[in-house]
Amino acid sequence: MLAQIANVAGEEAAVAIAEAVGGTQVYIPPVPDADHWMSRLVGHKAALAIADRLTLGVGGIRLDMPSGPSGYAAKTRQKVDRMIAAGRSERDIALATGYTGRGVRKRRRLSRERDARQPRLI
Repeated sequence: MLAQIANVAGEEAAVAIAEAVGGTQVYIPPVPDADHWMSRLVGHKAALAIADRLTLGVGGIRLDMPSGPSGYAAKTRQKVDRMIAAGRSERDIALATGYTGRGVRKRRRLSRERDARQPRLI
């Protein structure tokens, strides 16, 4: 859903909406007014484009808005990745983040795979 918003209104608008109402259910009218929360947040023109995309111009819709990059899971993954990069132990990471040891090993493996795909600059 955030990708659909980003496609019609830009990534900044999608992130702003996720930060403002992510994790909650929101009502999107087919044609939001200029004083609708979404119009005030991202601008009326962008809100009209978002509403048209999400409602297909037919009628209002209630949606569970995802949290996106500001959500708890994304922040926890970032914390785990930072601790891996800092060389912290699997146990320390698991205790500090609530991840399981298995989850930490998986993130560590994914981190190594990402690094292997990136070419060396020197």
